[in-house]
Amino acid sequence: MFDHRAVIAKLGPQFHDRAGAYDAEDRFVSENYTDLKSEHAFSAMIPPELGGGGLPYSEMCNLVREISHYCSSTALAFSMHQHAVASAVWNYRHGNPGEKLLRRVASADLVLVSTGATDWLSSNGELTACDGGFRFTAAKRFASGSPAGDLIVTSGRFHDPESGWQVLHFALSMHADGVRVEDDWKTMGMRATGSHTVTIENAFVPSEAVTLRRPMGKYHRVYDIVLPVAMPLIGAAYVGLAEAAARTALESATGRCDDLAPILIGEMHNHLTAAQLAHRSMVAMADNLEFQPSVNNTSEVLTRKTLLIQATVNTCTKAMEVTRGAGYFRKLGLERLLRDAIAGQFHPLSEKKQQQFTGRIALGLNVEEAAG
Repeated sequence: MFDHRAVIAKLGPQFHDRAGAYDAEDRFVSENYTDLKSEHAFSAMIPPELGGGGLPYSEMCNLVREISHYCSSTALAFSMHQHAVASAVWNYRHGNPGEKLLRRVASADLVLVSTGATDWLSSNGELTACDGGFRFTAAKRFASGSPAGDLIVTSGRFHDPESGWQVLHFALSMHADGVRVEDDWKTMGMRATGSHTVTIENAFVPSEAVTLRRPMGKYHRVYDIVLPVAMPLIGAAYVGLAEAAARTALESATGRCDDLAPILIGEMHNHLTAAQLAHRSMVAMADNLEFQPSVNNTSEVLTRKTLLIQATVNTCTKAMEVTRGAGYFRKLGLERLLRDAIAGQFHPLSEKKQQQFTGRIALGLNVEEAAG
């Protein structure tokens, strides 16, 4: 089995040493991805019978969290690949399509790029029918890890003459004709995730690549699989950076004897504990990919995601206060962690949309309107 503790012990210090430069230069964590690939980390969660490392889902969450202790951008980009893998593993275990994708990834440690963050119910981009499949044109934003990507796991709109507008889900080679990665990821935080826009112009999608068709704009049970496996992995990156921020602040405050230090550190500890508890609950709900999908389960996972991100931002903010002026300097690394933490609010669903989604479910109202 894949030994994630040995991998993080080997690679973590290198990731830490590179993190500041990656952030300052808006540069993708390419060396870190190369190192992870050399350890077969991208196929670590794939079942052994399909060629992978057989790492349990909960342990992958721990690996992402521990990577974030050293480089939060690497952890977040890596989590995006892993949640696409986790969805395929769930499907494989439950008799749905997934085996083919998992075997492809395991065969060469391929890197998956997911576009689910901006596709949501209506997706974007348009498919037109052609011999053997479709032609696809789209612009997919927030495509984390795209500079190193091999396959983009995405979706697009298709007008079926009989069924009307549908969304088709499929994987497309990042090296296919008509696919290019733009250099437009210039952001406040998570600067090294390589979450560039992927532009797709008239690329060919074979019919057999389509794994799901669903009505456009309507909530579909696929989200009751994807979100519960995605959020604990994504959340792991944010809990990890909160733990790193708290550790840095505590080390900075060691030996101080002013009256405020214990209070500030106690506040910071409370925020960190809230983030950790929310994350542990999410991981437990995933039940190592044996959970039963339901909209109520999805709502509970999304609620914990909101609480986790709130607590992560609060932890980093309080860590800055603990360190006083020292935290304002880039050298300490705290200001980077705070900027990175703020990015958490942009993962679906955003706080207000989550509250609307959860509230409407609690009231027994229409799920699709809540999810729109």
